[in-house]
Amino acid sequence: MDSEDRIDAQGADEGVTDEAGMNDEPQSTGAAEPRPEDTDQSVPPRNEETAEPERAQEGWLDRLRTAVGFKANGSLRDSLASALAEETDDPEAFTPEERHLLRNILHLREIRVDDVMVPRADIESVDENIGLGDLLGTFRKAGHSRMPVYRETLDDPIGIVHIKDVMAFISEHAITMNGEGPGLDLRKVDLDMTLSDMDIVRPALFVPPSMPVADLMAKMQATRIQMALIIDEYGGTDGLASLEDLVETVVGDIEDEHDETDDPMIVKISEDVWVADARVALDDAEEAIGEDFALGDLGEDVDTLGGLVFSLTGRIPVRGELISSVELPGFEFEVLDADPRRIRRLRLYRRRASARVPRRRIEAGQTAAESAIS
Repeated sequence: MDSEDRIDAQGADEGVTDEAGMNDEPQSTGAAEPRPEDTDQSVPPRNEETAEPERAQEGWLDRLRTAVGFKANGSLRDSLASALAEETDDPEAFTPEERHLLRNILHLREIRVDDVMVPRADIESVDENIGLGDLLGTFRKAGHSRMPVYRETLDDPIGIVHIKDVMAFISEHAITMNGEGPGLDLRKVDLDMTLSDMDIVRPALFVPPSMPVADLMAKMQATRIQMALIIDEYGGTDGLASLEDLVETVVGDIEDEHDETDDPMIVKISEDVWVADARVALDDAEEAIGEDFALGDLGEDVDTLGGLVFSLTGRIPVRGELISSVELPGFEFEVLDADPRRIRRLRLYRRRASARVPRRRIEAGQTAAESAIS
């Protein structure tokens, strides 16, 4: 075959091949090649070389959580709560003191400022026009290092006065001019000078009753102001909270060398008689009196024994009243001390079928005058 015949034959073969390629479907390889427009360019391809160490690290962390008592896939809060609830003799477990602190920390976000504040009736405060001498006397009686300052009424607070600022003011005005003799001459201090003229009132924090305790602690830390006044929705002063009050929600009561030992809030006089401070918490009263003092729904809206009596009567009762209520048929309350603003002390009687209290009874909602007429 000459060269021309070979070229014609080769061309014929190539033509056959092209026709076969045009008429036959391509063979499947098991997976179609992705088109550029079908590829998500925002998701980088998974690198198997780095995925394996990540899985190994996650497994190591899970094993560590399990070793210290935490669930592998649970939240840290739930795991810690479960660990605190478990009773164990393991010497490496939490001590009772640690359990107490950690439980309080876990519940901290549930506590509001109005749960820990000093109520308005118990706030020690001073008018901006108080004299220096009277101010020192008030600090001595109150035993506090800080007090709110108001203009005319406590509903118009203007700030806080600190005893350190008062003493610094006295020292500055008692320094002798020539430096002879004693370093300070207290006779040079004008005890009639008013607090407003002394210009030592510091700003205060004003917060709503609903603020969480943890948020107020953070705010105090950021502003370096350790006392806050709680203002209600109408702009009135509802209470006061210090940094110490907030910290005590976690660590318990903090007392220093100047704190006096408080008398018990409720004292048992006889089998069926108790004397109580009206500020005693209802939970403490129930613990002291017994299960028959369980209030149920009656105690949902009040926190103290005085608040309970006020809710039963709808008013501030006068001294000497004996109050009973169908809502709490097993007990009677005698008002030992009260003023127009609040109840101070109460005597509780447990009513038994064979016992009668030899006192004039005033039903809840009835005034003393109405009782005398009836």
